[in-house]
Amino acid sequence: MEESDWSSDVCSSDLRLLREVFGFESWRPLQREIVESVLSGRDALAILPTGGGKSLCYQVPALVLDRSVLVVSPLIALMADQIAGLVEAGIGAVALNSALSAEEWRSAAARARAGEARLVYVAPEALGSPRLLELIDAIRPALLAVDEAHCISHWGHDFRPDYRRIAELRARLPDTPCLAVTATATPEVRADIVESLAL
Repeated sequence: MEESDWSSDVCSSDLRLLREVFGFESWRPLQREIVESVLSGRDALAILPTGGGKSLCYQVPALVLDRSVLVVSPLIALMADQIAGLVEAGIGAVALNSALSAEEWRSAAARARAGEARLVYVAPEALGSPRLLELIDAIRPALLAVDEAHCISHWGHDFRPDYRRIAELRARLPDTPCLAVTATATPEVRADIVESLAL
């Protein structure tokens, strides 16, 4: 399927998109509602179990929105796995993290600037980098997705201080909707995510 076909497919049948691009026969519980919320420009906190298809909730919109989706993800290995699957499906995606050489970073950033990457994955530790912030200003993502969003909460089991920088990124992108996804969150963690990301 050509990339130019994706937007019209979602308008006519997002289930067809789900099948032809991602190979799934149907939505899992809550996925469609989350995608529809994101595509309408609303912020959302999505709590789906491990294996519940959280990544699809921002990958599908990446094929429909007019600009790329910026994904903050805490694990380089997780980024690599998702990008490998996206590339296999014919979807442009890049990662910007500390595992890249200077030349690899420049190449990935150039692809993002040129609009060749529908999804741009970044590590939270990189959010203080002037070159990354300059790139984000240039691409003006259509959606900010925060994977493993429980990491932003002091009440969570895997608190990552660098996740707190996402609040600054939200202020930098005031018109960009935010989707926070995680597999598990207590009521305290949920409230902290909503407050921290100003959802």
